[in-house]
Amino acid sequence: MTGPAKALGVLLGGAVAALAGAAPPVPAPASPPSAMPAELPNTAGPVRVKLADVVHADYRDAVMKVVQQPTISTRSSAPEVVCTVQMYEWLFDHPDRVALAWQRLKVPAVPIADAGNGQFAWTDENGSEVVWRTVGTFADGRVWYATGKVKTGAVGPAVPVKAVAILTHPQKATKDGVASFSTSVQIFMVSDSKAATVALRLMGPAAPKVAEQGAEQFLEFFNGIAGYVQKNPTKADALLAPPPKK
Repeated sequence: MTGPAKALGVLLGGAVAALAGAAPPVPAPASPPSAMPAELPNTAGPVRVKLADVVHADYRDAVMKVVQQPTISTRSSAPEVVCTVQMYEWLFDHPDRVALAWQRLKVPAVPIADAGNGQFAWTDENGSEVVWRTVGTFADGRVWYATGKVKTGAVGPAVPVKAVAILTHPQKATKDGVASFSTSVQIFMVSDSKAATVALRLMGPAAPKVAEQGAEQFLEFFNGIAGYVQKNPTKADALLAPPPKK
């Protein structure tokens, strides 16, 4: 990975495929590892979330299937970041503009496209394609659901993936519209691909750690830009502007 700006595409685009590309030759465990026990899908950081109550009915069954039987799952929390409440929430609504902001800061970032109707899309040169959207919101958080396919190379097979990300960002010390946010994420990923299952088995105990590092970068994808625009407010408009029309 080339830093936090690539983490969003990799995680929602299929961390299983990313793991497959990094798999070292280590002994295989009896079954694919999971970074957290199955009884925790309805919690995220300090905020308890009942997914059945917050996820839209059209996506509820699909989301629950992913969180209840993930191929791999992980969680991570980020250091507190200070930002205006309006800006911080706007960033989560516009991941395409966050990716563009990283590019404008000369940090390599996968392109993310606004696909319309609240959907966002990530593609790469190998033929990977993943689409995600917000399928539920709650106080200080939201639920993302992603589907698609990922290819680790031009010749390799396409790995079908589904993912759920539960983001929470409770705020404190709010003053004049500015707050300190403590952000955390739980990510659940499913792939019925034999290649993905074998890759996770090969990684053994290292798989949860790799996933956790990816989740950390996932949070930095947003927090890095949030912190930057808070410290450099005069640059925010240009940094987060839409791409120029062709």
